[in-house]
Amino acid sequence: MKNEQEVKLDRLRRLMADSQLDAIWLRRLSSFAWLTAGAASHVSIGDEHGIASLLITPEVVHLITNNIEAPRLMAEEELAEGAYQWHIHPWHTPASPLAILPESSCVGSDEPYPGTHDLSKQISQLRSLLTPEETIRMRHVGRRCADSVRATVERIEPGMSELQIAGILAAESIERGVTPLVNLIAADERVYQFRHPLPTAIRLERYAMVVLSGRRHGLIASVSRLVHFGRIQEELAARALAVARVDATMIARTRPGVALNDIFQAGVDAYQSAGYPDEWLHHHQGGVSGYEGREEKGTPTATTVVQAGQAYAWNPSIAGAKSEDTIIVGEDDNEIITSTPDLPTIMIDIDGRMIPRPAIWERA
Repeated sequence: MKNEQEVKLDRLRRLMADSQLDAIWLRRLSSFAWLTAGAASHVSIGDEHGIASLLITPEVVHLITNNIEAPRLMAEEELAEGAYQWHIHPWHTPASPLAILPESSCVGSDEPYPGTHDLSKQISQLRSLLTPEETIRMRHVGRRCADSVRATVERIEPGMSELQIAGILAAESIERGVTPLVNLIAADERVYQFRHPLPTAIRLERYAMVVLSGRRHGLIASVSRLVHFGRIQEELAARALAVARVDATMIARTRPGVALNDIFQAGVDAYQSAGYPDEWLHHHQGGVSGYEGREEKGTPTATTVVQAGQAYAWNPSIAGAKSEDTIIVGEDDNEIITSTPDLPTIMIDIDGRMIPRPAIWERA
């Protein structure tokens, strides 16, 4: 039986042959982590390109990095024993991986790059189809992200600034081995005003939104939760119920063979039915997860078809309320991997199927 990397190399080399290419160059952090089963090639979490890249030919996997990073990649990312041909250059004299190949070579890349063929969409689709080993790791990532957010909302108190809450979320995530790539906090009116609220010095009075996209072993899970101190007003409760129904509709529709634009339209229809027809215009609705926060978003024109083994994170919102979890699509059902069953939950009936969605946690 082939191991995880052999399966992925087979997929890449099939793409290489179908595209009539001599090599594929993986430049992105996400692609490096994908092919190496989770190795971290970044120094800054803000980078899209790491300090190492991979050049795949029909016979060889070339790993290109510099003399600063090679020792850590070999020792701590456990790449020394892999089937790589190493190319280590001095940090002060960067080398082009394409120089490894004959000048006449046709090369594809996981993003647009001069002199290469853009295979970004095809490679993103390869990254999104999780192997059994990746599915296990994705569950672990989801569980750790959910626990980080749950621990954060339990520690929140009125009077804390959004920045303090963001610090708590970062600490809870890092303590669990999760890198918080997206750390969004909104207090009170900012929950209604902004869909992507970067934390500020504003202090919480009654209502907070906590949003995390966390990465571990290269895989990313996303989760949002809301906490309210004191009684929740009827209008806010109605918005939370409506957005939970939109989210449950999209989760239920995310089944093998269904196109992203069909799921997206089901969500738009659910907004309409709930009485909030234009709210989808103010925020993207999420989409395929994996080694990028969203490998592909659901849009009216996204015709990619759902496959079993993929992860999805839908994130519908209505001003003042949001619902978001990460799921893995199974052959028979979907698995919510960021659930927080010890926090309040709304059970939504979608065609006789009960789907749990997070409720606003009303704290005394």
